Amino acid sequence: MELIRGLHNLRPRHRGCALTVGAFDGIHRGHQTVLAHLQERARELNLPTTVIVFEPLPREYLRPLQAPPRITNFRERVQAIAATGIDRLLVLPFDEDMRTASANSFVQRVFVDGLGARYIALGDDFRFGNAREGDFDYIRLLADLHGYEVQRTETYSLDGERVSSTRLRAVLAEGNFAMAERLLGRPFTMTGRVGYGRQLGRELGTPTANMAIARIRSPLSGVYAVEVDGPGFEAAPGVANVGVRPTVEEGLAANLEVHLLTMNPNLYGKRLTVRFVKKLRDERRFPSLEALKSAIAQDVAAAEAVLLEAPVNINR
Repeated sequence: MELIRGLHNLRPRHRGCALTVGAFDGIHRGHQTVLAHLQERARELNLPTTVIVFEPLPREYLRPLQAPPRITNFRERVQAIAATGIDRLLVLPFDEDMRTASANSFVQRVFVDGLGARYIALGDDFRFGNAREGDFDYIRLLADLHGYEVQRTETYSLDGERVSSTRLRAVLAEGNFAMAERLLGRPFTMTGRVGYGRQLGRELGTPTANMAIARIRSPLSGVYAVEVDGPGFEAAPGVANVGVRPTVEEGLAANLEVHLLTMNPNLYGKRLTVRFVKKLRDERRFPSLEALKSAIAQDVAAAEAVLLEAPVNINR
């Protein structure tokens, strides 16, 4: 998949495509249905496929602390879209210029002048332009003028309920990872590179890999039994904390800390994928480091009870 950052990086060869646009946070089965439809119609028209997303997400730009938790960070979203077989991903920066652009300006600059769209697939919930004046019906009104075909995408339902990012966030907040996997079509994971922390976990006897999750807000908060993929190992059992570490520091940025139960490799600078298996408890503040140490020991025991019945797959 070709990643195109900004309209200024579009070239003549990018013109003439089948496209869709949206937040695509999570790349759940509803999104996958839209992308599969786009690919099917593109094959019929002999066109490449282009997905347009915004970074940051519009609600993150407008009200960062009130925006919905981000299911996938930028890197995860790019990788998930690429895995569907889409040809190109156009990432548009959401800034003041984008916020104040009219719906007509957006259609002209992006769909017509930028991409020469021949086919556009859109859902009912997509809104764009200043004051959210643009929608599916608006784009359809301009179809004859600009020479593109536009199609409304169908809603994908599971158990009689629409699959959406909102529903997925609610399921993740509940710690229902079995249902999250059904909505996603794959296990829910977070990825990140291990950095240097305060080394407090090592002092407390449970060394942790500290990962910035590259989200303003996390869809998860608490302590979890997890499986971790990393360099040279897969599905290593672990216990993870997702949150702001209220006992040891004050802050807003969520962090992911993972303690591996059966191994202690040097992971600094390495990229890990963390698969969430079961929520063990909510994150909470403890009155002392000694109380925190005791709680961590209980968390480790709980994670071992969940995970260590199955063998660990380690590739040495």
